Amino acid sequence: MKLTQHVNQGQLVYLSNTEDQITINENSYYRWLAFDDVIQSVMHLRCPAKLTLPHHYAVLMPLLFFKPEKVIELGLGGGNLSRFLSALQPGIDIISVELSQTVIDCFQGYFNPLKYAIKIEKNEALKWLQQEHSSTTRAADWLICDVYQHHAKSFQSRVNLLTALIENLQENGCLTINLPDLDDHEINLCLTILKQLQSSHHIIYFHIPRYLNVVIHLLPKHWLIDNLKKRSKKTYLSPTQYLRWKSFFSHYMNAN
Repeated sequence: MKLTQHVNQGQLVYLSNTEDQITINENSYYRWLAFDDVIQSVMHLRCPAKLTLPHHYAVLMPLLFFKPEKVIELGLGGGNLSRFLSALQPGIDIISVELSQTVIDCFQGYFNPLKYAIKIEKNEALKWLQQEHSSTTRAADWLICDVYQHHAKSFQSRVNLLTALIENLQENGCLTINLPDLDDHEINLCLTILKQLQSSHHIIYFHIPRYLNVVIHLLPKHWLIDNLKKRSKKTYLSPTQYLRWKSFFSHYMNAN
């Protein structure tokens, strides 16, 4: 059964009383989180770490090239990425920055059944980035930003967020930005700002077929993204996963 059919057969298990209506629905196979009736995350009940949405694969493509030790995720949602990374390699230090206490409570109560050790910082993404940049805490080697749309209210707010992301981007690290449901002008504006802010990383992006997401990656220029090997020791992915994801990556690259 297709995922859309499952979604149409769900039962409500949670409804927030906050301004931004947050709902959780489920059926026998899936549980999903929605903001104002827009689905944000879908969890497979039997295999909670399984990726369920196409853009998640695009977001996690840097796993083909390196073994991250510390990942910072801006925007928790239902925790799909954090669950996958925790199951893939329990030693990864994962920090998720989320402003909404309701979202945090929903994740802890409904979307972390295996109790993965994911650190959650209750804070606004830009403020946290600016504080982190000025601290002595060891920076992450992978930043994943899923809150861009919340900072797209003005040109200056976009610049502020992207500047903070670049300031926290390490020379050997990578940055991933998920852009959901933005028009071509907004996407091009984001790409232009990123090119102006830095020159140390490749910028690649993927349009997700049949979805509105565009996923942008800033990858270190010494990564051989055009020459993926048949096997790699620089990945947490299993040999089977690596070959499948390598195929996905080539398909995305050829489509852009």
